[in-house]
Amino acid sequence: MTTSRKTAVVTGASRGIGRAVALAFIREGYTVWALARSQEALESLRAEAGEALRPLPLDVTDEAALLAACRTILQAGTPSVLVNNAGISISAPLTKTRTEDLTRVMAINVTAPYLFCRELMPAMAAAGGGRVINIGSMAAVRGAAYTSAYCASKHALLGITRSLAVEYARKGVTVNQVNPGWVETDMLAQALGAISKTTGRSEQQARETLSAMNATGRVIQPEEVAAACLYLASDATVSLTGAALPMGATDFSG
Repeated sequence: MTTSRKTAVVTGASRGIGRAVALAFIREGYTVWALARSQEALESLRAEAGEALRPLPLDVTDEAALLAACRTILQAGTPSVLVNNAGISISAPLTKTRTEDLTRVMAINVTAPYLFCRELMPAMAAAGGGRVINIGSMAAVRGAAYTSAYCASKHALLGITRSLAVEYARKGVTVNQVNPGWVETDMLAQALGAISKTTGRSEQQARETLSAMNATGRVIQPEEVAAACLYLASDATVSLTGAALPMGATDFSG
């Protein structure tokens, strides 16, 4: 097996934060394994990113396929960076949150990153070290109405981050989490539509409401989250592990 110190794995890479992260790492000279469900979207990303991008279609809720993807990655060389970005959110009152909704949210937001860590981190450690960056949310450190399943998943992801940071602290692998507020993604667009539909407010008014929830008073751009990931993968953070990095936060309790 060969080892590359400049290879990153990015899940949920076809759009939003994941796409920005994949492109940012490629610009920094990495080869990037880009994982997402849509092969068409991944091919579109490759057309923009070039040959440094390795598209790998994957539904992260399919454990057998996820494990096979990890084997494919490791056969090509041990990655130095893992960015667990794939995630979903649902918005519903407790009484309207179905068991299958909770199960799916947890499968994508918690189980999948746990499995990627379990399969890739030992190889990183054996190769001399690496960086794991989990994309969380401010929902990892505070609650919000009508998002109990999502909040539960992001709190759980932060627990994984902190536990694995301790477990691998002396093995050369750091584990940190980025917790952004509202980001310009499909998740934001869905929230704007839902607010507009249920309240009768315009989407612009809804945007102003959500923007105000960020300390900066504006929506975060995916490229800003990507820049935070590059920082956590840099030599400057070799001793930083177990951190929950807030972006656009109004609550620093995490």
